[in-house]
Amino acid sequence: MSLADKYGSTSHISSKSQNKSLSLQISIIVFIASFSCPAIKLLKKADVILYDSLANDELLSYAPDDVELIYVGKRAGEHYRKQPEINQLLIDQGKKHETVVRLKGGDPFIFGRGGEEELALLEEGINVEFVPGINSGIGAATSIGLPLTHRAVATSLTLVTGHEDPEKSEKQVNWDYTADTIVVFMGVGLLKKYIPKILKYRSPDTPVCAIEKGTLPDQRIVTGTLADISEKDIRPPALIIIGDVVNIYNKCEELRSKLE
Repeated sequence: MSLADKYGSTSHISSKSQNKSLSLQISIIVFIASFSCPAIKLLKKADVILYDSLANDELLSYAPDDVELIYVGKRAGEHYRKQPEINQLLIDQGKKHETVVRLKGGDPFIFGRGGEEELALLEEGINVEFVPGINSGIGAATSIGLPLTHRAVATSLTLVTGHEDPEKSEKQVNWDYTADTIVVFMGVGLLKKYIPKILKYRSPDTPVCAIEKGTLPDQRIVTGTLADISEKDIRPPALIIIGDVVNIYNKCEELRSKLE
């Protein structure tokens, strides 16, 4: 979850009945203080908003009073609508309304299924446009002052899902990544399953940081090592950051505490 998650992200769909074209824009609002922001403009003229659980509810206040709100959020163990249903909703709403907004948190193209929604729309002959956003892993780490790269410590980074599609015929996540820093998305529920696999390639002393509900008022940070992180109380949604950069964060926190 990122600063983008805190301030939200929007997807805008506008369609013209004459040519049945649909324009989908996904925008992340970060440090926005002007109503000229494309995302806010889209929200203000939305006919329909399909929003996720990680999108900031405050963004909905920019929408018209008569907007139709459709919740399509997903949480661990709680999928209100399955992805094919969401795809069909986007298609149906886009064909009926001039402006449809898809409100997301973070970057919809990094484990956000934005590509699946894009393909579904294009296959129906509906054009798609995007306003890029900030990846949640990068935004959440930055918001707490945790550098994912650091000269002489970490010069490479891997972003990986902790919840690979169970229907895939061949697994792609093997946990043998050589990057200095690993950021795991959607990995809290299976933490005890994949940490032993990572330990085949990394020291048990490797530092780990979990960021729960990054950038939100109830954000919570849990630190540890590969040896003990799976025994700690970590609740989704959370990002798991693995690597020596966590030591940089710990050192900064120690120095910061002396300033108080």
